[in-house]
Amino acid sequence: MRGVAEKAFLSKWNVLRVNQRNCGGTERLTPTVYNSGLSGDYHAVLAELIERDALRKIFFAGYSMGGNLVLKMAGELGAAAPSELAGVCGVCPTIDLAACVDALARPGNAFYQWHFVRRLKTRIRRKERLYPGRFRIDKLGRVRTVREFDDVITAPNSGYRDAVDYYDRASAIRVTDKISVPTLILTAQDDPVVPFSSIDTAVVTRNPRVTLVAPEHGGHCSFISRRAGWERHWAEACVVEFLRGHAGAFESKGHVNA
Repeated sequence: MRGVAEKAFLSKWNVLRVNQRNCGGTERLTPTVYNSGLSGDYHAVLAELIERDALRKIFFAGYSMGGNLVLKMAGELGAAAPSELAGVCGVCPTIDLAACVDALARPGNAFYQWHFVRRLKTRIRRKERLYPGRFRIDKLGRVRTVREFDDVITAPNSGYRDAVDYYDRASAIRVTDKISVPTLILTAQDDPVVPFSSIDTAVVTRNPRVTLVAPEHGGHCSFISRRAGWERHWAEACVVEFLRGHAGAFESKGHVNA
C-alpha cells in the first residue's frame, strides 16, 4: 500500500492511506477491534472526502482484507454509488472469507496460519491492557487457528454469532454482483491464501463493471515482475494505471497489460 501511495503521489494525486482499526499504533483510538465487515468505515471516509474536501473523483484500493472491504463498500452502495466514486481496486481480495480461512488450514500453509495467529493474539492482548475487562481472553491460550480466533474474539466482539456468521456476513462476494463503478480485481492463480476458485465465479465475472486480472503466478499480494523493462512491483503499477485510465487525467502508457 505504501508503494501504491508513492506511485500515485508522484503522479500528482491526492493520497490518503488508511490504517485499519488498531493498526499502525492506533489501538488507543477506539475500544473496538477491526474485522473484515467494517465497510462502514470506508463509507464514512468516502462521505467526508465528498462533503468536507469536495473531491470530484475518488478511488479506493485495498490489498487482501482491505480489498474485501473496499469491494464490499462498493457493492453495498450498488447503483446508488455517488458520482464522485470513480472506481475501486482489490488486490488479492479475501472476498470469500470462509474459503480463505479454509485455505489457511492446509498443511502447506502452516507458516501463514502460525504467523497470523501469533500477531492476532499479540494485538488482542495489547488491546486488553488498554481496555481491561472488555475482551474475554481466557480462552486465547487454546487458539491455534484463525477460525478459532474469530470464534473466540472477532465474532463476539463485533456483533456476529460465531465465525461462520462472521464469514458469511462480512464477505464481499455477497454483494460483488451489485458493484456499479469501474472495478479492478487483481489476483494470482497460485495465491496460497485466496483460492482462485473463490474469485473466478459468476458473481464476479458476469458483472460488466468488474475487470478480473489473474496471472498464473504472483502469490499473495506479491507480483514481482521478472520481465525486462517492466515495473518491478507489478501490482502497484497495475493499480495506478487503472486509476489513470478511469480518471481521464493521464494518458495510458499501456505498460502493465496482463
